[in-house]
Amino acid sequence: MGSGTGAAGGGWSRRRFVGALAGAAAITALPAPAPPKGTPDAEPAAAATTPRPSAKPSTPHPAPRKSGPRPLYIGTYTSVQGGGRGVGLATYDPTSGRVTGAGTLTGVPDPSYLAAHPDGRTLYAVDERDDGAVTAVRLADRKVLGSRATGGAGPCHLSVHPSGRWLLSANYGSGSVAVHPIDGSGALGKRADLVVHSDPKPGPGQQGPHAHQFITSPDGGHVLAVDLGTDTVYTYRLDERTGRLTEVAQAHTRPGAGPRHLTFHPGGRHAYLANEVDDTIAVCAYDPSSGRLTIGAPQSTGSGPGTNYPAQILVTRNGSYAFLANRGDNTLARYAVEGDGARLRLLGTVPVSGDFPRQIAFSPDGGLLFAANQKSGTVSVFHVDDNSGELRLAGAPFASPVAVCALPL
Repeated sequence: MGSGTGAAGGGWSRRRFVGALAGAAAITALPAPAPPKGTPDAEPAAAATTPRPSAKPSTPHPAPRKSGPRPLYIGTYTSVQGGGRGVGLATYDPTSGRVTGAGTLTGVPDPSYLAAHPDGRTLYAVDERDDGAVTAVRLADRKVLGSRATGGAGPCHLSVHPSGRWLLSANYGSGSVAVHPIDGSGALGKRADLVVHSDPKPGPGQQGPHAHQFITSPDGGHVLAVDLGTDTVYTYRLDERTGRLTEVAQAHTRPGAGPRHLTFHPGGRHAYLANEVDDTIAVCAYDPSSGRLTIGAPQSTGSGPGTNYPAQILVTRNGSYAFLANRGDNTLARYAVEGDGARLRLLGTVPVSGDFPRQIAFSPDGGLLFAANQKSGTVSVFHVDDNSGELRLAGAPFASPVAVCALPL
C-alpha cells in the first residue's frame, strides 16, 4: 500500500503508514535559498514568453556512458521521525556504482518524489502534504524557483511532459491530477488544470480515489493517470497549448487490485502495471491512436508467503527485461520480456539489500539500477546486464534518511 503517518494532519495518512522509521545516517545540510513567501499560488502566473520547443518522443537508443561522478538526488519525508531535511544530494560513479554523499538541499518540504526536466537544468519535487504543492529547483546553483499548489492533498508523483512545457502531478489523498506550465527558466506557472477522479466509485476497501501516477505515453499523444482507489487507469489528451485535459478512455483492473505504477515497453504498444493491493502485475496492450489501454490477467510478483506490496516496474532500454520492486518481500523480481513486449516471464528474484524498496530507477545509460529503501533508509545500487537481465549489487548500500526516491542524472 502507499505508506503512512500523515504530514500535517489528515486523511491521506495511508500513503505513509509503513516505513516512517528509517536509517539513522543523516547527511550534512547545505542551505539553499528559501522559497518565496506566501501561498504557492499567490504569486502571478509565470510568464511563458520563452517556451521550450516541443519535442516528439523518439525510438530509444543506447545512451553513451559518461565518465566521472554523476549527480544523484534522493527524495525523503521531512515531517516524520528520522526523516531527512530536504532533497538528499549525492554523486555516483557510473562505472563502479559507488555513491558519495554531498549534502542536502533544504527548503523543500516532504519531497517524496522527484523528476528532472528533459534539458537537465531543473529539478521538480512534490511537497507531499495535506496542502499539496510542487516545487522547482534550478540545478546550476540549487536555487528554489518557487512552489505551486497542486489543488489536492498528498501529491505523490510527478513527471515532465516530453515537450518540456508541462508538469504533470498526481494527488494521492484527493484522487486528482494536475497540470502546471513550465516557462523557459524552468519555473512553474499557475495550475492550468485539475481533474478529480469521481468515476468509477472506489474499489473494495477504499474510501475514495487515490491517484498514484501521471505519465505521458511513448508516442506523446496521451497522458495516463493510475488511480489505486478506483482500480482504474485514466487516459487523457493534453492540449499542449492550454494545458487542459480531456478524458478519452478508462481501463479497469479487477476489483481490489489497487494499481500503483505503469511502465511502457520501448516499442510503445505494451505496458506493465504493478498492482500493490493484490500483489500482482499485469501486461497491458496499448493503442496509440485512441489511447486505450487493455489490462491483461494478473501475474505473480515472485514474492514469498509474507505480505508484499509491489511498488514500481522498470524495463531495460532494449526492451528485453523488466524489474519489479517488491516491498515486504524486499526483492527485485526479474522478468524476461517476450513477444515484442506482449509477455512477461518471471525469472526469479534478487534480494534488494534493504528494507521496503519504495522506488527504483535506471541511470541514464541503463547500466545501473538504484533502489530507494524506505524503512532501512538506504539506496542500493545494482549493475544491470542488458544481455542476461542479471543484477549484481555494487557494494554496500548508501545510507540516506527515509529514502523514498532516487533520481540519478
